[in-house]
Amino acid sequence: MSKKTVIIGATPNPTRYAYFAAGRLIENNHTIVPVGIKKGEVFNEDILDLTSKPTISDVDTVTMYIGPQNQNEWEDYILSLNPKRIIFNPGTENPSFADKAEKNGIEALNACTLVMLSANTY
Repeated sequence: MSKKTVIIGATPNPTRYAYFAAGRLIENNHTIVPVGIKKGEVFNEDILDLTSKPTISDVDTVTMYIGPQNQNEWEDYILSLNPKRIIFNPGTENPSFADKAEKNGIEALNACTLVMLSANTY
């Protein structure tokens, strides 16, 4: 089953984990919505400008690729997407944001999107 996934911190840089995750999500037949501050494309999908807080509907998962020091100003926006879950990838863990998500009925996971895809637990 395809899970629409918003990638926060998307980048056109093929050496970054956010880029690699986008490719693996597509390979596993998930719809990606790349969102970030870098302009460009990720696997033929335009990176939406995070600063404009784009409206995105029917979000299953938000996968985080920005560090906790850069998350605070985007927390309310991410919660407004009303995802079923937020994956805090290694280096993005943020207990206070995770608690805020859980209080809003959103599952918060300290996990790795790439490992979850490899283990068929995504």
